[in-house]
Amino acid sequence: MALNLRRRNKMTGEVFVGSLNDIMFFLLLFFLITSTMATPNVLKLLLPNAKTSKPAVKHPVTISVTADMQYAVNNQEVVFDQLESAILAQLQGQEDPTAILKVDKSVQVQGLVDLLDIGARNKIKMVLATNTVK
Repeated sequence: MALNLRRRNKMTGEVFVGSLNDIMFFLLLFFLITSTMATPNVLKLLLPNAKTSKPAVKHPVTISVTADMQYAVNNQEVVFDQLESAILAQLQGQEDPTAILKVDKSVQVQGLVDLLDIGARNKIKMVLATNTVK
Protein backbone atom coordinates (compact mmCIF):
# COMPACT_ATOMS: atom_id res chain seq x y z
CA MET A 1 0.00 0.00 0.00
CA ALA A 2 1.53 3.32 -1.15
CA LEU A 3 0.85 6.48 0.74
CA ASN A 4 0.18 9.58 -1.28
CA LEU A 5 1.79 12.41 0.75
CA ARG A 6 1.50 15.14 -1.87
CA ARG A 7 -0.57 18.20 -1.15
CA ARG A 8 -3.64 18.65 -3.15
CA ASN A 9 -3.60 22.46 -2.96
CA LYS A 10 -0.53 24.14 -4.43
CA MET A 11 0.33 27.46 -2.81
CA THR A 12 1.48 30.21 -5.12
CA GLY A 13 2.96 33.54 -4.04
CA GLU A 14 1.37 36.72 -5.37
CA VAL A 15 2.22 40.36 -4.95
CA PHE A 16 -0.64 42.82 -5.25
CA VAL A 17 0.64 45.92 -7.06
CA GLY A 18 -2.63 47.72 -7.57
CA SER A 19 -1.81 50.57 -5.19
CA LEU A 20 1.89 50.73 -6.09
CA ASN A 21 1.22 53.19 -8.93
CA ASP A 22 -0.50 55.60 -6.56
CA ILE A 23 2.30 55.39 -4.02
CA MET A 24 4.97 56.02 -6.68
CA PHE A 25 3.02 59.02 -8.03
CA PHE A 26 2.79 60.62 -4.56
CA LEU A 27 6.46 59.98 -3.86
CA LEU A 28 7.40 61.59 -7.18
CA LEU A 29 5.32 64.66 -6.36
CA PHE A 30 6.78 64.87 -2.87
CA PHE A 31 10.39 64.75 -4.10
CA LEU A 32 9.75 67.25 -6.89
CA ILE A 33 8.23 69.77 -4.51
CA THR A 34 10.85 69.36 -1.79
CA SER A 35 13.79 69.50 -4.21
CA THR A 36 12.70 72.90 -5.54
CA MET A 37 12.27 74.26 -2.03
CA ALA A 38 15.55 72.86 -0.68
CA THR A 39 17.98 74.83 -2.90
CA PRO A 40 16.22 77.82 -4.47
CA ASN A 41 19.39 79.95 -4.88
CA VAL A 42 22.40 77.79 -5.60
CA LEU A 43 24.46 80.54 -7.21
CA LYS A 44 25.06 83.67 -5.16
CA LEU A 45 25.60 86.44 -7.68
CA LEU A 46 26.39 90.06 -7.11
CA LEU A 47 24.04 91.78 -9.51
CA PRO A 48 24.55 95.43 -10.41
CA ASN A 49 22.25 98.09 -8.97
CA ALA A 50 21.41 101.27 -10.84
CA LYS A 51 21.26 104.08 -8.27
CA THR A 52 22.03 106.93 -10.65
CA SER A 53 21.43 107.41 -14.34
CA LYS A 54 25.05 108.51 -14.85
CA PRO A 55 27.41 105.51 -15.08
CA ALA A 56 30.47 105.68 -12.89
CA VAL A 57 33.84 105.40 -14.55
CA LYS A 58 35.63 102.35 -13.21
CA HIS A 59 39.28 101.57 -13.56
CA PRO A 60 39.66 97.93 -12.59
CA VAL A 61 43.03 96.61 -11.56
CA THR A 62 44.40 93.64 -13.48
CA ILE A 63 46.09 91.01 -11.34
CA SER A 64 48.05 88.41 -13.30
CA VAL A 65 49.49 85.13 -12.03
CA THR A 66 51.79 83.03 -14.20
CA ALA A 67 52.25 79.27 -14.04
CA ASP A 68 55.39 79.69 -11.91
CA MET A 69 53.48 81.88 -9.37
CA GLN A 70 54.86 85.25 -10.50
CA TYR A 71 52.40 88.06 -9.63
CA ALA A 72 51.82 91.30 -11.53
CA VAL A 73 49.49 94.24 -10.83
CA ASN A 74 48.69 96.21 -14.00
CA ASN A 75 51.67 94.54 -15.74
CA GLN A 76 54.13 95.52 -12.97
CA GLU A 77 55.73 92.54 -11.24
CA VAL A 78 55.13 92.32 -7.51
CA VAL A 79 56.18 89.74 -4.92
CA PHE A 80 53.32 88.09 -3.03
CA ASP A 81 54.19 89.78 0.27
CA GLN A 82 53.66 93.23 -1.32
CA LEU A 83 50.71 92.22 -3.48
CA GLU A 84 47.97 93.48 -1.15
CA SER A 85 49.55 96.92 -0.69
CA ALA A 86 50.13 97.23 -4.45
CA ILE A 87 46.47 96.42 -5.17
CA LEU A 88 45.25 98.89 -2.53
CA ALA A 89 47.51 101.60 -3.95
CA GLN A 90 46.02 101.09 -7.43
CA LEU A 91 42.44 101.11 -6.12
CA GLN A 92 42.86 104.10 -3.82
CA GLY A 93 39.90 106.51 -3.96
CA GLN A 94 37.53 104.24 -5.91
CA GLU A 95 34.00 103.82 -4.56
CA ASP A 96 33.39 100.34 -5.92
CA PRO A 97 36.83 98.72 -6.33
CA THR A 98 37.08 95.92 -8.88
CA ALA A 99 39.95 93.64 -9.83
CA ILE A 100 40.27 91.38 -12.87
CA LEU A 101 42.12 88.14 -12.18
CA LYS A 102 44.13 86.59 -15.00
CA VAL A 103 45.35 83.31 -13.57
CA ASP A 104 47.15 80.61 -15.55
CA LYS A 105 45.07 77.44 -15.74
CA SER A 106 47.87 75.34 -14.26
CA VAL A 107 47.90 77.34 -10.98
CA GLN A 108 46.58 75.32 -8.07
CA VAL A 109 43.38 76.36 -6.37
CA GLN A 110 45.20 77.60 -3.26
CA GLY A 111 46.91 80.33 -5.30
CA LEU A 112 43.52 81.58 -6.49
CA VAL A 113 42.04 81.34 -2.99
CA ASP A 114 44.88 83.51 -1.63
CA LEU A 115 43.98 86.22 -4.15
CA LEU A 116 40.28 85.96 -3.37
CA ASP A 117 41.09 86.25 0.33
CA ILE A 118 42.88 89.54 -0.28
CA GLY A 119 39.82 90.79 -2.13
CA ALA A 120 37.43 89.65 0.61
CA ARG A 121 39.47 91.36 3.35
CA ASN A 122 39.46 94.67 1.49
CA LYS A 123 35.94 94.41 0.00
CA ILE A 124 37.20 94.27 -3.58
CA LYS A 125 35.05 92.64 -6.23
CA MET A 126 37.09 90.01 -8.03
CA VAL A 127 36.31 88.92 -11.58
CA LEU A 128 38.07 85.90 -13.07
CA ALA A 129 39.01 86.33 -16.73
CA THR A 130 38.66 83.23 -18.92
CA ASN A 131 39.19 82.30 -22.55
CA THR A 132 36.12 81.69 -24.67
CA VAL A 133 35.89 78.40 -26.51
CA LYS A 134 34.61 78.53 -30.07
